[in-house]
Amino acid sequence: MIYVGIDVAKDKHDCFAMDSNGEILIEKLTITNNLDGFETLFISLMNFSNSLDNIKVGLEATGHYSNNILNFLTEKGFNIYLINPLQTNLYVKGQSLRKTKTDKLDAHIIATMLISDNLKPYIPVSYHISELKSLTRHRFRLVKENSKFKTSLVRLVDIVFPELPKIVSSVAQKSCLALLSELPNAKKIAECNLTHLTHLLSDNSNKKFDRDKAIEIREIARKSIGTPSESVAFELKQTISIIQFLQKQIDNIDKRIKEILKEIDTPILSIPGISFKLAGSILAEIGDISRFDSPSKLLAFAGLDPSMYQSGKFFSTHSVMVKRGSKYLRFALMNASRMVCMNDAVFNNFKNKKMSEGKHYMVTMGHVAKKLVRIIYYLLKTNNKYEADKVA
Repeated sequence: MIYVGIDVAKDKHDCFAMDSNGEILIEKLTITNNLDGFETLFISLMNFSNSLDNIKVGLEATGHYSNNILNFLTEKGFNIYLINPLQTNLYVKGQSLRKTKTDKLDAHIIATMLISDNLKPYIPVSYHISELKSLTRHRFRLVKENSKFKTSLVRLVDIVFPELPKIVSSVAQKSCLALLSELPNAKKIAECNLTHLTHLLSDNSNKKFDRDKAIEIREIARKSIGTPSESVAFELKQTISIIQFLQKQIDNIDKRIKEILKEIDTPILSIPGISFKLAGSILAEIGDISRFDSPSKLLAFAGLDPSMYQSGKFFSTHSVMVKRGSKYLRFALMNASRMVCMNDAVFNNFKNKKMSEGKHYMVTMGHVAKKLVRIIYYLLKTNNKYEADKVA
């Protein structure tokens, strides 16, 4: 058997190969991160074995840098093993007290781990899951970016019309964005024609805001202490434009996620409270459920399992969430837990039971998330729909 370790980087990859006897076949091979480099690696490995079954290739899961070479090796039919960088780091520390790190050494360590560790082979994800992963992570980043601009929006409104947040549910809602985009300070709102102001608010709030609301806002605007700065008003209008643009992009992503999930017809959607957005994020991060032997393995992958510390006669009574898994899956599961409690009596009763035991709210939601993970694991394994009476 030939063991190949690849240290992945942006522009080049360092490769190391040895056989089962520890004989070094490739001490250092640096390939460029392009098709010519990939072909060079392929030809070099084929010089040692004509059968791909005799070659194991390991590389770290280093985000998008490993995507292209991973796809190339998968298409060629290699046995691939994706290794968590944390595992590699701990393995190196366990081998030596010296603090040494080079690309050549990393490639050597990965190859050694293929021999000594009981690693699971990489399972290529399906087209739908791959698409979902790209879309949901892109959505996560856009939502995070939009949140920053909404924070700036609040800051700017506090300057130009500080009284507005007290009479509306949110200054980021559609009606307020339309209002401030056209009339970006209290002075302009105070001088606006009442009929026009009424139509502006009504048309952008599904008729929720009527003439009375327009009168209330205009009267408060007339007494506002807001600063009628043209430069701040300009910044406010641009901030609103960015928020509206980002929201439109997020809505487009949501439509695409919904289309893919309708094609998959996943049983996760049968759980009350789990929307297409949450189901898409959960499925995208889990991938093939066969990768996990038990719900506890899935829980650990999400970083929701509690830490443990015991030494001698000492047992820690306070354990915190490890948070070492997929942050995207953890975020989706915690949000899904909250929504499921709001829409399903079984989960809501479970939450109330934990709260009655004196547990902190976040600790309680951690327990709810663990229960949800077990159910999701069962549904994906059996392809059954959620049934509340069986859960209870």
